[in-house]
Amino acid sequence: MGDGFHPGELAVQRRAGERDVAAHVGRSIRATVPGVAAAFLAERRMLVLGAADEAGRLWASPLFGPPGFLGAPDERTLLSVVRPGPGDPLAGVLGRGGTPVGTIALEPSTRRRMRANGLAAPDGAGLRICVEEAYANCPKYIQRRELSVEYPEAHQPGKVVRASELSRRQRDLIAGADTFFVASADVAGGADASHRGGAPGFVRVSGPDRLAWPDYRGNSMYQTLGNLERSPAAGLLFLDWSTGGVLQLSGEAVIDWSPERAAEFPGARRVVDFRVTDVRETANGSPLRWGAPEMSPANPV
Repeated sequence: MGDGFHPGELAVQRRAGERDVAAHVGRSIRATVPGVAAAFLAERRMLVLGAADEAGRLWASPLFGPPGFLGAPDERTLLSVVRPGPGDPLAGVLGRGGTPVGTIALEPSTRRRMRANGLAAPDGAGLRICVEEAYANCPKYIQRRELSVEYPEAHQPGKVVRASELSRRQRDLIAGADTFFVASADVAGGADASHRGGAPGFVRVSGPDRLAWPDYRGNSMYQTLGNLERSPAAGLLFLDWSTGGVLQLSGEAVIDWSPERAAEFPGARRVVDFRVTDVRETANGSPLRWGAPEMSPANPV
């Protein structure tokens, strides 16, 4: 791998004409969790995991807890006192050892985020992740939100509802979203979890199993697109920030590089088309409630 990037990432970097920039930015990727990152994680109330289930389908799953539920007991370990519960598509695979996972911790109030990838194994009721990559991301496209309801001690998620396509209400939720998370994986199985944001409406829904989103200018490393270039499986997570609803999708994503297609989305450099194959929704899946968003100044109008 060149500069620590796998062949899919290198191919996308070259096609996008950003190989030199990626090589420079890629120096920020570490195999350890620095002290400032450990302190950031210890204050978080949410972590998003990306991984493949037993059937190889990609999912993005959220974990929630009060400050301190996440920690980095040493520079090579990320520890969560909880893991996905029954009904979550990753509950089974994360109950075993040696599962590749990608993680992203987001702080909406300050537009900060951190990503860490590695191998996960159960640790009591929680997860222990042996970190292989850790790095911070820029604040672009993160909507500022303030937490309006703190973590309740007794939180009871609703029943998980499964489907093979999106309902009208779910399509409306996605069409009005300003944020989602995406899980992807390289052909060798290494998993990644990332964030996507934009003005409400930046994700377009064209049917019960079809949606698309623009790819904006980012950090030039192209971890997500690099994975999708070789392995189209992907998982999406949409949160209803005001009600606590959790919507998880699994399916396949394809990159459209045509300038004509990108021109349909303001600010897009390319477009990602996603075909939904599996849907899981949990009412009150999140114990957190957030106030109205302040849109990122980086969002294309």
